[in-house]
Amino acid sequence: MRAYERFLNYARVYTTSEEDSSCVPSTARQLDLAQKLADEMNQLGLTDVHVDEFGIVYGWLPATPGLEAQPALGFIAHMDTSPAYSGENVKPQLIENYDGGDVLLAGSGDMLTVEAFPTLANLKGMTLITSDGTTLLGADDKAGIAEILTACERIIASGKPHGRLCIAFTPDEEIGAGVDHFDVEKFGAAFAYTVDGGEEGEIAYETFNACSARITVDGLSVHTGSAKGTMINAALVAMEFNALLPAGDIPRLTEMYEGFFHLDSMEGDVNRAELHYILRDHDRAVFEHRKQALAHAAKTLNERYGREIVHVETKDSYYNMAEKIAPHMELIDNARRAAELAGMKPFTEPVRGGTDGCRLSYMGLPTPNLCTGGFAFHGKFEHIAVESMDRCTKMVELLMTEIR
Repeated sequence: MRAYERFLNYARVYTTSEEDSSCVPSTARQLDLAQKLADEMNQLGLTDVHVDEFGIVYGWLPATPGLEAQPALGFIAHMDTSPAYSGENVKPQLIENYDGGDVLLAGSGDMLTVEAFPTLANLKGMTLITSDGTTLLGADDKAGIAEILTACERIIASGKPHGRLCIAFTPDEEIGAGVDHFDVEKFGAAFAYTVDGGEEGEIAYETFNACSARITVDGLSVHTGSAKGTMINAALVAMEFNALLPAGDIPRLTEMYEGFFHLDSMEGDVNRAELHYILRDHDRAVFEHRKQALAHAAKTLNERYGREIVHVETKDSYYNMAEKIAPHMELIDNARRAAELAGMKPFTEPVRGGTDGCRLSYMGLPTPNLCTGGFAFHGKFEHIAVESMDRCTKMVELLMTEIR
């Protein structure tokens, strides 16, 4: 079976996670795919396959005779899709021998355009997979799952020698909880790769440092006729707060190593207002300075209004895994060699986001990230090419066997 065939099967399973859920995993529907994957892994011949109490799927391939002493290598992908866009009732559409032009998304009537996504031109002649425009596609990260299991199937069928391989599929990565309950000791890998990246050839080991911030503003409401010198409009104060942050440090105006403040949501009235931000920066010192900037903005406004009306809460999400990968750069060298042998042109660039590998690396399991071949994740214009998935699968297969 080719990876895209598996992917089409997985894409139709509704697995969207939920940010505000108190359950683990955040949605029970993720367990539908978890059990499906466990059944498939058992059929392929992986050992000790199980879905644990937190919805994580584990399985192992024992080392072939003579390679038992090799360090165990792990491969990880996530099952959930982003709550940023609907992942229910996904209807993938295939365009064979794609002509390199704009694509009609048949369900919504939207156009996937080369103007908006110039990299489409590089996929000319391939078989393109898109959503129908009414949902996201789910290549993030069901393509990674498909590539890992297809590589497993191939090495089992071929009998290629390999060290011990550790496989895991996690829930809730999209809401930052993918490895909250990951058992690194049980997993047993010395090193691992997440297969959760984008364009083919991408190898990532530098990520953002990340945190979320919740800003609350307590206003003072009085009749507008007698508001002079008394009323404190919380909604207006919230706007003042945002105006105190650097106007150019937003996602739309930054790239590469440039960090940002992202106002993710804002609501309120005269009595109370609430803002939610995410903060990102590759440099740890600058990252900490960004958190201090929020505190300083709150202090400025509290002094301006003469009382404690603005409150800041921050919660760190993950840190730049480059620090933990640096002593193990052979992982990156091996991935580059595997990508080249699989017919891709490898490249590394800082990831403007994070993966399960960020936290795993700080949990003692150095875990860089590999490409899946996909583009435009988290929305209706998500797409991937069959041939890119084939090459990514070959890269994983080579890392499992020949390049260690």
